[in-house]
Parts: sequence; structure tokens; C-alpha cells
Amino acid sequence: MDSQLDMFGITPASLPASPKSRPVRLKAQELKPLHELDMVRQLEETGRYRILRKLIPREVCANPRPGFPRIGVIIDTETTGLNKAEDAVIEIGAIAFRFDDRGVVGDLIEVYGALQDPGFPIPANITELTGIDDAMVKGQSIDFHVLEALIKPADLIIAHNAAFDRPYCERLSPAFADKAWACSNSEIDWKARGFEGSKLGYLITQSGYFHDGHRAVDDCFALLEVLLQPGVNGITPFSELYNASQRDRVRLWAMHSPFDKKDLLKARGYRWSGGEGAEPKAWWTEVDATALDAEMRYLETEIYNRTDIDLMARRLTAVERFKG
Repeated sequence: MDSQLDMFGITPASLPASPKSRPVRLKAQELKPLHELDMVRQLEETGRYRILRKLIPREVCANPRPGFPRIGVIIDTETTGLNKAEDAVIEIGAIAFRFDDRGVVGDLIEVYGALQDPGFPIPANITELTGIDDAMVKGQSIDFHVLEALIKPADLIIAHNAAFDRPYCERLSPAFADKAWACSNSEIDWKARGFEGSKLGYLITQSGYFHDGHRAVDDCFALLEVLLQPGVNGITPFSELYNASQRDRVRLWAMHSPFDKKDLLKARGYRWSGGEGAEPKAWWTEVDATALDAEMRYLETEIYNRTDIDLMARRLTAVERFKG
């Protein structure tokens, strides 16, 4: 090193002395902590960060605004498993809100949540998923007077997987049986709204929030927030869902369809029915009633290759859909 410095006529002794490092002391009045919102704004403006905000549940309004005559109820259940005939509800959550005929939401009017002792041990995988264990539900029960009073005036019940929640709810109480149901998972075109998936976890994260998932009331509040996100042309997800619930659907069974066409049917969204109850053993789908003729033409040309097909079809309103 010395020889290299000498080549340029510089020796270590001739180098200027480094000034002593002194700590910089700021006066108290110069210390201006950033407000939380300013920190969030600065991070987001860089384009390198995306901030998730903790979901704060909306408050119940003691004096709801006029002009929202209808009542919607979001329902979520936690159960001991997926077998609707044998498994049991261990928690239910319900939040009620008002809305109008355009699907515009007014105020939150009621919240109810309760644990329920199933009468047998909760499987370990369910405790791991939900955080609900045997000690938490011991001696706990749903107050059906409160729950049914919340459900009975409802014009629409919403669940994120109505085909799962409705059968469990109907086993709990007959108050659920004659209600119109809507499924926020299957009856909203989330992909067209820019979401990557339809699971509640995806939806709440892409809406900019995080929450304590897999607890019934928390999931209800999360779903409400997602349903109220701004939409294309001012149509919120809830407006889309409500409008969908007002249209009749047709369940159509492709009975005796050729075996080699099953992949085409699956790709089109058909599901297999094993013939439980009064349903035939066949591939089936649900379409909007206005799309039935087009679906029949598809089956004639792409599946059966003939026009004289006679298939089983059932027209369904929101009151009849999603039953077990």
C-alpha cells in the first residue's frame, strides 16, 4: 500500500487527518414523529409496498337511516366437519343490516354470535383451523330466541358458501328454511372485479385488510366489508349479489350423457351427483333461467349430438336454492 501511495507522491503521513466523528443531536422541537397515516402514504407512494389495514368491525346503529326498508343477514358457521348429517355447529355468527331495492346498503342493525357444545369432542384439525376447543364450548349453547328474532324479518340471508351453511342452519332452526339465500362465493363474478380468487381470505386481503379468520362473527364482518367494496359503474359486490338473488335459476341434469364427454362437462362447470335423495345420478349445473335455451343447444351439439334430448330440469328461486 505504501509503495502505491509513494508512486503518486503521497505518504500516509501527508494524508489529511479525519475529523472526529461527533453525534448529531437534534433539538426536541426538531423531532417530528410521522403520523401513522403519513407513514402509510409514504410507503404506498414508493410503489414498493402494499399496506394491509386491520379490519375494524362496523358499529351497530341505534337509529338506522330511513330509506333502506330491506334487511340482509350475513351468516357464518363453524362446524366439527363437512358431513352435514353427522357433524355439528360449534359456533354461529350473524350480522344484520339494512339495504334498499337497488342493493345499496344502509346501516348495521344487529350482531349475534355464540358457541355451541356439540356433545362430543371437537376433532383436532378443527381446533387447529378455528381455534375452538372443547374447553371453550363446554356448557355453551345458542340462544335461539335471539337468533330467530334476528333471522325472521330478513329478506335475504347471505353466506360465503351457502350450500354448506344453509343445511347446517336449517338443522339448527326452522327459521332459516323459508328464507331467500344468496351465495357470495358463487353468485358474484369476482374475477371480473379483479380478484385472484373467491375465498374470503383472498378477497379480504386484496381489499386491503386482514382479520382474525375462521371465527364466525369475524368472518361475517370481513364478508360485509368485501361486499361493500367500490364496484364497476358504482355497482358494489353486494348489489351484484342481490340482483342475482332476484333471478330464477334452473338446475339441469345431463342424464345418460356419454362417458367420453365428462371432461367437457367438467370444464363447463358441471358437477357430479351420486343420486342422493330425489336427484338423478348424472352431471348437473345451474344456469340463469334466461340462459337455459343456450345451455340446451350446447348439450345438443357438443354432448349428445342430437336434438331430441329430454333432460330433467328444476326451476329454483332464492328460497329453494342451496338446500341440503
